[in-house]
Amino acid sequence: MVDYHSADRYFRQTKELYGNTCYVQEKKLNIVMEDGSPGPKSLLAFHEQISDCLKCALGKKRDKFVFGVGDPNANLLLIGEAPGAKEDEVGEPFVGRAGKMLDKMLSAIDRSREKDVYICNVLKCRPPDNRDPLPSEVEQCESYLHMQIQLIQPKLIVALGRVAGKTLLGLDTALKDMRNITHEYAGTPLRVTYHPAALLRNSNFKPAAWEDFKWINTFLEKKNKLWYLEKTIKY
Repeated sequence: MVDYHSADRYFRQTKELYGNTCYVQEKKLNIVMEDGSPGPKSLLAFHEQISDCLKCALGKKRDKFVFGVGDPNANLLLIGEAPGAKEDEVGEPFVGRAGKMLDKMLSAIDRSREKDVYICNVLKCRPPDNRDPLPSEVEQCESYLHMQIQLIQPKLIVALGRVAGKTLLGLDTALKDMRNITHEYAGTPLRVTYHPAALLRNSNFKPAAWEDFKWINTFLEKKNKLWYLEKTIKY
């Protein structure tokens, strides 16, 4: 049985010592590849390993390989479908106006690219004319995403936009039919919300997107509380 009074006392003492910041030990990873060989030990090592990828035709036309950005120990993993022109130029996902909108949304739930969030795309190279990813391209690139998920070990994945949602879930359906449902991807809970660019095009979507982000925040806070309780009871 959980001793909530002891747990509450522990949290209060921790806050008095460290403030609102929680310091946790870095994740210890022991990833083994399908052939039995050891996998990458960090996102940085994995980035260096695949940054010259030419498995599909997109690699030959890219400017920058857009691996991802953020906290390598993030609880929240945000995934778009593919880099756009600005992302291809800079080498970072979700930049420009859409990126600024996303930053505002994250700030509203007390998170950022550097704090408890990692951002990437299904594809690491830009499709021509920003078209949707082809199934053959997803097939070539999706294993990279799976490895990123293993290395980050997020508590929640959020697909940004209909295309990202249908690509990850294999569902050719409207965004409204994917929202407000907790799906699963690569063994991790997944939710689908609006792409930040869609909010710039149509401000009527903003209230619904805010409801999604409030749900995201509540979900992660509950997960963190359970983690603290488990640690308190164990030690």
